[in-house]
Amino acid sequence: MRQTQTIRDFYGRVLGYIEEDEQGNSTAYDFYRRILGRYSKSLNSTQDFYGRVIARGNITSALVYGQGKAS
Repeated sequence: MRQTQTIRDFYGRVLGYIEEDEQGNSTAYDFYRRILGRYSKSLNSTQDFYGRVIARGNITSALVYGQGKAS
């Protein structure tokens, strides 16, 4: 079962979402549910939308927060 976490800014506005599956893999989405990136637990790395490894570990929330500041 997938768990969805809503990411909000200081004012309570929705910036995006993070969905985590049963295996511990996460997918980051923006406000419009467009994919920003993915975390793979087996590889212990986060990839951006284009599949490039951008960090070791799970930084999917940073993808959502970073995207929110750009708008």
